[in-house]
Amino acid sequence: MDKIQSAVYTFNDLAEVYEARFMDQSAFHDGFEVFCAHLPKTAPRLLDVACGPGNITQYLLKKCPDAQVLGIDLAPRMLTLAAQNNPQARFQELDAREIYTLQGPFEGIMCGFCLPYLSKEATEKLISDAAGLLAPNGIAYFSTMEDLYEKSGLESSSDGKYQTWTYYHEEQYLRRFMENSGFEIIFSKKQAYHKPDGRVMTDLILVGRLTHHNNFFR
Repeated sequence: MDKIQSAVYTFNDLAEVYEARFMDQSAFHDGFEVFCAHLPKTAPRLLDVACGPGNITQYLLKKCPDAQVLGIDLAPRMLTLAAQNNPQARFQELDAREIYTLQGPFEGIMCGFCLPYLSKEATEKLISDAAGLLAPNGIAYFSTMEDLYEKSGLESSSDGKYQTWTYYHEEQYLRRFMENSGFEIIFSKKQAYHKPDGRVMTDLILVGRLTHHNNFFR
């Protein structure tokens, strides 16, 4: 089982547990508010990458009730929950590493809980692909657990049943990836996140506005 598939197995098996714990996203509302404030006033097209049970989609639709939201994920049970929680949105099974196959443009792309499961190289490609799917002046949200990339590794649940490869990312290179793809970073924030095992991590949130398309990587 590869690194991505181990995460898919874990999140698919624990979909209802994840839903019960993480539907409330109030801790991240600062960044969400900035994201929503830069969307068109009428019927924005939005992409929610690694949407999980639709927790962020639910917030977006409360702020923008006429938004046309497409949520993607690789865990079928997560997609079932997302559709139940957001019957007005569309959902499909798709790898975050393959968003380039979608038909744009979107006015906003949300990547709320995806980067911790993508390598540095896959993250750079995701940011570049997101820029390619956005309309001019489109907005993108990226968040991750910040730490030295070298600390990335396999993490196990307390009972040893689930193992997931977790990637930590560094602000410096994430900013560079965004800027190289044509984003102006308009919001950044770091905040503490308390993991179930007692560790305190740092969540990093970056919101960027697409000021130009950089075709160098395409």
